[in-house]
Amino acid sequence: MIKDSQSPDSVRARLLELSQERGASLASLSELLGRNPSYLQQFITKGSPRKLAETDRRTLAQFFGVDERVLGAPEPSESSLTKDKSYNGTVSASSLIKRNWVDVPRLDIGASAGPGALPGPEDAFDTFRFSRQWLNEHGLEGAQLSAITVEGDSMEPLLNDGDDILVDLNQKSLRDGIYVVRLGETLMVKRVANAGGGQLSLLSQNLAYPPVQVAVEEIEIIGKVVWKGGRV
Repeated sequence: MIKDSQSPDSVRARLLELSQERGASLASLSELLGRNPSYLQQFITKGSPRKLAETDRRTLAQFFGVDERVLGAPEPSESSLTKDKSYNGTVSASSLIKRNWVDVPRLDIGASAGPGALPGPEDAFDTFRFSRQWLNEHGLEGAQLSAITVEGDSMEPLLNDGDDILVDLNQKSLRDGIYVVRLGETLMVKRVANAGGGQLSLLSQNLAYPPVQVAVEEIEIIGKVVWKGGRV
């Protein structure tokens, strides 16, 4: 039985222990919560805030796969337990995950940020899991997302070789931003600009790469790049 309450010190110590076991930095966990990178560091070292917000606590508990009470949640009342139960009378972890998290498929393809590369099989081999709260805060609730890898250096320093990018497949109308496009058999990530006369310019961030002009009918807009992640 988990105690009805725990001291703030034990909660902070347990959170630090869980982050070290998982190999997740406090900064990355703070960003998972949609907070500034120093949020959890201040919570653990300075006791500010005094306790975790309910939504933050729930997100962290689900990320680590532990009971929320480990992170300071009170014992649930009998009435609250009846709101979300599986057939055996226990709270369903799968229903909580489905309600609060979105699995984004990682596709086994690369979008060239260089001279171009042939895409591989477009089958998901893994997933990234994002909290619905984080997606909503970034205007991505309801987006049709896939994750692919950047290949090449033509979009540096904005996108680096090996970066993971999220592509919203629903956003195919050309507005300001970076897009994944298919040109022939080549998948590319570029800034796309209207050049007039039925022409589009594929622009690189790296000035060593000149713009490429193509006819509108020559390319297929796959989706807009809405987030990136990569090694520091």
